Amino acid sequence: MPNPASKQISYAGTFERSMDAKNRVTIPASWLNGGPDEFHAIPHPGGDFLIVMPPEEFDSVETSIKQSGIPSDMQRKAIRQFYSQARAVGADSNGRILLPEEQCTALKLEGEVVLVGGRSRFEIWNAKRWAKVSAEESASYLKVAGMIGL
Repeated sequence: MPNPASKQISYAGTFERSMDAKNRVTIPASWLNGGPDEFHAIPHPGGDFLIVMPPEEFDSVETSIKQSGIPSDMQRKAIRQFYSQARAVGADSNGRILLPEEQCTALKLEGEVVLVGGRSRFEIWNAKRWAKVSAEESASYLKVAGMIGL
């Protein structure tokens, strides 16, 4: 159950972690401190990584789909697929979340993983896959940063 006193956390940074044999991974303390300790884990539709959302972000997905202007039959299918693939995960007293076995297997999450901040959610990547994607995205980021004056 969500912590009623929880505040919105901005998930920022990149953190290398080791998953243990039980598929537990430690969340950065700054991502838990004062924020939610319960999340939903959903495989990215492209199958590259695991999206981890706090309750507020998770709850907003249905509204986003319904307000998208997509035909209603496609909305129903998208909502069904999204919520059927989601799994509740909670942080234990050591700040670890237990990742569902089927999601870890499908996304090749084992051993070394990388937690990547995404402001209102975060992602969990296979470390080798993240290294490749991060390098590939670097040029796009540099271009956008220049365009917006960073």
